[in-house]
Amino acid sequence: MNKKVVILGGGTGMSMLLRGLKQFPLDITAVVSVCDDGKSTGKIRSEFNVPALGDIRRVLAALSETEPLFEKMLNYRFCTGGDFNGHTVGNLLLVAMSEITGSVSDGVESLGKVLNLKGKVLPLTEESNNTLVAEMSDGEFVYGEHNITEDARTIKRVYFKDKTEVTKETLRAIKEADLIVLSMGSLYTSIIPNLICDEVKTAIDQSKAEVMYVCNIVTQPGETDGFKVSDHVKTLNEYLGNKKISVVIANSGPISKHMALKYATTEQKDPVVFDKTNLKNMNLKIINGDFVTVDDGTLKHDAIKLSLQIFSYLLMR
Repeated sequence: MNKKVVILGGGTGMSMLLRGLKQFPLDITAVVSVCDDGKSTGKIRSEFNVPALGDIRRVLAALSETEPLFEKMLNYRFCTGGDFNGHTVGNLLLVAMSEITGSVSDGVESLGKVLNLKGKVLPLTEESNNTLVAEMSDGEFVYGEHNITEDARTIKRVYFKDKTEVTKETLRAIKEADLIVLSMGSLYTSIIPNLICDEVKTAIDQSKAEVMYVCNIVTQPGETDGFKVSDHVKTLNEYLGNKKISVVIANSGPISKHMALKYATTEQKDPVVFDKTNLKNMNLKIINGDFVTVDDGTLKHDAIKLSLQIFSYLLMR
């Protein structure tokens, strides 16, 4: 029987990791934070009273075993002068399937069958009003993931404006997991939203699984300026319950001066420093290596290398 791995996250980082993990014999469940409120996703949330669907679409595409052309169709964004401008085909399909089946979870499951998924995709919640709120370092509050992401001020903490009910399928998957992975991605707006709810913390505490964190390659303005690997871990541990991160995967390979300068000047991002001594002092199991690849002029994790490390770790347990 394949080992059960639950991935918590959202956004492109999670999708990248899943593209690698699906190549290995694993029972994969991806739990997606659904609090995005920008672009097509935000418009659909407002009009159809559903949680954010954009990250779910990306994850479905990443786990799909169908033809690449179908994946391009899911992510195709209309560019018109009318009401469809900015909407993606996948988001509209998810709305349709959710209305046909009666819930977002059932809609995702049904569309997943069509896409022949190598795993299961679950929304963190079915609720449409799960507005993410950030308290900034200056004491002001910013409402909505889109606004938080665009704000360059340092984040002090994040929380949901209203109590959010987590789907039962998500809690069950966490409790039955052999490994819980916190994916790379935006720390405060993609990963931590999965950890805010008390039910998730309790489920993680009740699970037999260890918690593993795959650290980002570069920092993010406002969210993780100046953060080393250990700072990412400490921040995530503040939102976890009694069970903390016990395993961390981090890049210790070189990043060219050209790429580092490009990110520093155009995006105000710096390479995340692999501070091995601090991580050892935190009694963490450390998996490090050269996990960076450059694709279309962009720094990315090598999804296969990362996934091989995760799969190998599970085999040794």
